[in-house]
Amino acid sequence: MTTTPLVRRLAAFAVAARDRGLPPKLRAEAAERILDCLGNSLLAREESAPRAVLAVARDWGTTGPAHVIGTDHSLAAPAAALVNGTLAHAMDFDDSHMLSVLHPSASVIPAALAVAEATGARGPQLLDAVTVGTEVCIRLGIAGYDPDLRNSLFFERGQHATSICGTLGAAVAAAMLLGAEEDTVAAALGIAASTGAGLLEANRTGGTVKRMHCGWAAHAGVAAAQLARAGITGPPTVLEGRFGFFQAWCGDRARPEAVLDGLGERWETSEIIVKPYPCNHFTHPGIDAALRLRAEGVRGEDVVHGELRVPTAMHRTIGEPEAAKATPATGYAAAFSGPFTVATALLGGGGLGVWFDDFTDATAHDPARRALAGVIRCVPDPALDALFPTRLPALLRVTTRDGRRHEIRVETSKGGPDMPLTVEEKEHKFRLSAATALPPERADAVLGAVRALPEGGSVTDLLALCSVRAAPQPSAA
Repeated sequence: MTTTPLVRRLAAFAVAARDRGLPPKLRAEAAERILDCLGNSLLAREESAPRAVLAVARDWGTTGPAHVIGTDHSLAAPAAALVNGTLAHAMDFDDSHMLSVLHPSASVIPAALAVAEATGARGPQLLDAVTVGTEVCIRLGIAGYDPDLRNSLFFERGQHATSICGTLGAAVAAAMLLGAEEDTVAAALGIAASTGAGLLEANRTGGTVKRMHCGWAAHAGVAAAQLARAGITGPPTVLEGRFGFFQAWCGDRARPEAVLDGLGERWETSEIIVKPYPCNHFTHPGIDAALRLRAEGVRGEDVVHGELRVPTAMHRTIGEPEAAKATPATGYAAAFSGPFTVATALLGGGGLGVWFDDFTDATAHDPARRALAGVIRCVPDPALDALFPTRLPALLRVTTRDGRRHEIRVETSKGGPDMPLTVEEKEHKFRLSAATALPPERADAVLGAVRALPEGGSVTDLLALCSVRAAPQPSAA
């Protein structure tokens, strides 16, 4: 008996979804994620990492039909996907999926937007490609989740599943929009599996390369789809084979069968959650707890000791190395610090409770925040491990100068499966983000264009509304 390879099953799934179209609910959810991605990207337009990536892409001389968000530049689809994917992930504000322990949209959406513009696809085709691409990305991540460890095998090995799995999801979305049939979609997956990568050491010790991980994944996904259409092929057992994707990244503990479990019946994309705070998602339950303490009258200035208890896997990202988390070197590093984010929320952050001006290099060295972060210990709590990763929990205890002890337990963070952001909250987040680049009436027009996508709205018109005359770019030479 011959078992159909996984890439063939995924390719058939993608082509069938494109040919018959997806339900309105899934398209509406995809539109919400596109809105979030556009807001995050506009917010990042003046950041050094995407500016550097744009300078390199422009030096390649690849002008073309695909807009670069937040600028007045248009590039060839792979180059635009590179820059837009970098923008989407640069602020670490992109959406998340808990069980797969990755950010599914920041690679797939930029790839799909670029190819949709290049091919003249309309809103429904874009939304279907985004939905299927993110579904593939998520399911690959879930297959790398170890129930015994209660964590991602990718993560345990220091690998960035977001960009590794995102490359394959981007390839599927791009291939769908290119009109590929099953053989070509399978080939695109096979090619993408050899090009996805990403290491997480930057989370621990710094460096800006992680900010471009999703850009490279989007770029590689578009290139894989184009190469497949040109005749390059991949191994049929590229996912489950002896030297395939899962063995190479996750070893013997991967669960390839999870890729197909309920495929087309249960949509993991519906479990994607939008971030309310612009920092690492593992810091969010601590921020929630700190904001609740503030609402109850606890002042950060009065806290003399604190303990943030989180699941063991979360602690490795937001609690280690201990000294670096208490005294982050940069604003970006501060966004990955449990003690610093709790201190910021207790002292009073901006935006939705904590905002981007809380994570500048200057605020990372603010004496008051550092002093408070220095008395807050972040510790792993095995009792919370059972809730992770489908929930992000935390327990925050603080002692104030008057000797009183205060405790807040958060079972799941704001925006999570049990507390999703409302449509109004998502629109508020978008407007706050877009305000850094667009006047209010243009932001409203972008919002309207996104809402029109399910009814056949123009992708090109949408991205043209996101165009902004850019400041002079640094030379890549």
